[in-house]
Amino acid sequence: MKCLCAGYHHRHDERFVIDRPDGSGDWLMLIIKTPAVFRINGEEIHAKAGSYIIYSLGTPLYYSADKGEYIDDWLHFFPDDEDMRLISELSIPLNKPVYVGNVYAISTIMRNICFEYYSAHTNRHLTVSLYFRIMLCKLNEQERFRYKETHLTETKYMSDLLWIRESIFRWPEQKWNADFFADELGISRSRFQHLYTDAFGSTMIQDIIDSRILRGCELLTTTDAKVEEIAEMCGYNSVSHFVKLFREKTGITPAAYRKENKKPTE
Repeated sequence: MKCLCAGYHHRHDERFVIDRPDGSGDWLMLIIKTPAVFRINGEEIHAKAGSYIIYSLGTPLYYSADKGEYIDDWLHFFPDDEDMRLISELSIPLNKPVYVGNVYAISTIMRNICFEYYSAHTNRHLTVSLYFRIMLCKLNEQERFRYKETHLTETKYMSDLLWIRESIFRWPEQKWNADFFADELGISRSRFQHLYTDAFGSTMIQDIIDSRILRGCELLTTTDAKVEEIAEMCGYNSVSHFVKLFREKTGITPAAYRKENKKPTE
């Protein structure tokens, strides 16, 4: 991907309008953080905050604020063959606004793109290209989860929740507890669980299990540790419980998984 320019969290008043009948001469991606109006093929479309749109080369552009302040992230670019393949494989819609709900994660990636693009880093162009492909993957996930409207975007809770989820996957062997995290955030257990599921489309318990099974798969294919030892390293005191969950997630037992996927030692 060749990035031409990028912007993060740009604010405009209620008079904001972009009207380019011949397009912008490149591809354009917008992450919409406030309600906006689009005109596509003569039809006026009111897009909700938490939407995105990718305009392909030569597509007419018309978008404006919708009765209030307009805030967006934007990226002018030219995709390469790998980008086009990924867009096709992930069924990323083009030239129409797509509502995904919580855009905090993809907006954070756009912020990183801006930081790298305007830096003097040696590998900034490659880094920007890789960030863009990650963003396409996250857009696909966000649309599949069809997150409902949320007030988490750009609030204190979202950064805390992102760190909590990262910690769960980084240290799956820990005895994670919803009550502990709720106390850390100063909210009730039920409120925390609601915020977590609303943000990520999965419960904390589901993520804990997923993180532990992923670690189990890694240990089974890269070590000679016994299944009992691996269960303990993944945070389980009961090997039978570990085997049960592993089979539910992968469809086979840990022993069978190791036999099929064990990496040869040099």
